[in-house]
Amino acid sequence: MEDLNFLQDSYTVQISPRSSSGPKWAPLEKGDVCHGLVGRSPQMRKIFEIVKRAAHVEDCVFMTGPSGTGKELMAQIIHELSGRKKGRRIDLNCAAIPQKLLEGELFGYDDGRDSASQGRLEQAHGGSLFLNEIAYLPLSLQEKLLWVLKTGQMHLGDGEGFLDVRVIASTSKNLKDLVKEGVFREDLYQYLCGIVIEVPALKERREDIPPLISHFLSSCGDDEHSCEIQFDEEAFQFLLDYDWPGNIRELENIIERLAILRAGKIVQSEHLPQKIVSQKPIVTTSFPYALSFPEEGIDMRKTLSEIEDSLIHQALRKTKGNKNRASKLLCINRTTLIEKMKKKGIST
Repeated sequence: MEDLNFLQDSYTVQISPRSSSGPKWAPLEKGDVCHGLVGRSPQMRKIFEIVKRAAHVEDCVFMTGPSGTGKELMAQIIHELSGRKKGRRIDLNCAAIPQKLLEGELFGYDDGRDSASQGRLEQAHGGSLFLNEIAYLPLSLQEKLLWVLKTGQMHLGDGEGFLDVRVIASTSKNLKDLVKEGVFREDLYQYLCGIVIEVPALKERREDIPPLISHFLSSCGDDEHSCEIQFDEEAFQFLLDYDWPGNIRELENIIERLAILRAGKIVQSEHLPQKIVSQKPIVTTSFPYALSFPEEGIDMRKTLSEIEDSLIHQALRKTKGNKNRASKLLCINRTTLIEKMKKKGIST
């Protein structure tokens, strides 16, 4: 385990502008790093404080946010800063285990008394249990898990014992929607929400991209090999404009690759993956009527409503009427899409 208080040396990612005007660069500063978390956006500074407070209480922690935003790292930090750091931090990715095996993985197998038969709950006794993607936990196990967490009673070793474990859970799904749909227990959801951390996608906090790049470069360098690279103005702007669907994990992979291939050189747009340079953001020119203001004026509400109707219809056509997929394309909740469809009289 790395010392999470270790602040790595700052690497300034330099911009090699083609003109005197260009993006201004600020090097990685101490305030941009908090126990391994990196960011300078208001959202991340708020998360820094929540994570530090969460480490010193025993409440359950529930983290939401897209995949690749660093929820696993936050769980690690909370455990390492807590009074349970001498105990074990056990992880269970509920999405990666077949449902028929989840009960045994969580509560243990009835095949003997050795350590191999222990479930993750018992292994985490005295420490922390990180339930990643808890939305994939089937209803039958949700009830059993809630009972164990509330009562603390379960088989430990050779007999019944009181389970002492702190639960940290996360999901990339909207649990509120799953509760409404009846596929996730509301009482378990409420139990988990002792402390809630909402982690935004990287595209919602683009000011964190520069310090993250510096941090990743400092992580991949060593005494013999320098990872200091420069970006020309165009390439750097492409990195800022890209939506990063894989979030921080995707950014880290690309920066590490560039550090190897372009060490000591200037990164230009031609050196970036095609998916980054080919992304074309939606701009207002996509709606020429809204952009061309008629002399007689315009009904703004009606026009915006028509644009919204068109986008919903296009998303539904593209997904063949699948509301879950359509809502993801529109970046709204499924329930919000359904409400808009009902209000507008749109059917699949």
